[in-house]
Amino acid sequence: MRKILPGSAVLFVLAALSGGLGSSLGASGGGSSSTVIWPGTLGGTSSQAYETSSNGSVIVGYASNASGQYRAFRWTAAGGMKDLGDFGYAFAAAYGVSSDGSVVVGEAWTASFEEHAFRWTAAGLQDIGTLGGSYAVAADVSANGLVVVGESYTAGSIKHAFRWTAAGRMQDLGTLGGWESGAYGISADGTVIVGTSDTPGGQRRAFRWTAAGGMQMLPTLGGSESEALAVSGDGSVVVGRSTNAGNMRRAFRWTAATGMQDLGTLGGYESAAYDVSADGSVVVGDSSISTGSARAFRWKASTGMQNLSTLYPAGSGSYLQWANAVSGDGLHVVGYGYNRSKSRYEAYSTN
Repeated sequence: MRKILPGSAVLFVLAALSGGLGSSLGASGGGSSSTVIWPGTLGGTSSQAYETSSNGSVIVGYASNASGQYRAFRWTAAGGMKDLGDFGYAFAAAYGVSSDGSVVVGEAWTASFEEHAFRWTAAGLQDIGTLGGSYAVAADVSANGLVVVGESYTAGSIKHAFRWTAAGRMQDLGTLGGWESGAYGISADGTVIVGTSDTPGGQRRAFRWTAAGGMQMLPTLGGSESEALAVSGDGSVVVGRSTNAGNMRRAFRWTAATGMQDLGTLGGYESAAYDVSADGSVVVGDSSISTGSARAFRWKASTGMQNLSTLYPAGSGSYLQWANAVSGDGLHVVGYGYNRSKSRYEAYSTN
């Protein structure tokens, strides 16, 4: 999951969804075609996608309405883009979705201008509260939609990672000894959580949390900092970014057996991994290229890091800049890029 504050993006989805509208684009290397689908906005000029269901059929994010307000949405080919509501003030954004697309999580502002974490189902928008402070954001949800993770202010206005269930409500996961922490990814069954925490020395370090072991610090690529941003379905593969010995941030893939693996770059200096498929075999993110610009990537052990703009050409002058998430089946990569035909930055999904 990649959390980005609202910006001037207009959503499009590059995916092979049956019954979808759009134009066919040739995908290199396989002779197959992809379909460009434009879910649109909620009446405004921009939108952004953050996550997709396990098969790519449900997309969530935020979109502007006719008044220019940002609203959380859930999109399907059959139902189009639906506004998920708010808590009294016209701002909300969706960041995570369950495997079947029936549960959506994110943040919504209250009438008193506080940000609260939400959990949405067909029954409506549920405020799942905070850890005692005025701010909380739900970043991800388990495959069955029952466990939510994110970050929240405590009563002392310190940001801590949380784990929420209907039975146990919001649980403070603590830190690695420093002040702040945040949880950004969760395993399919909700038992493994990953994120980032401050250490006593003030460094930002990736962590992997379980009920039995608590918050365990992960290593780095030789530098002083790391961030864990997503985890595979069984909790064994963690991805994110870490500084190396040269203090460059690099995308990593970690397992207990292999340790911290540097996934490289697309020719530039830095990269970051934001999501991983359910089986841990597909990693997505962005990397700088030789010119210094960012491009979306897809990584597999068999191919290494590949430029999505090369794999899925989106038209003359267009490019895929960030890959924010990948569907559970590894076939749909949701991200953000530049659509030259519209002269604007937009979100996408590939298969």
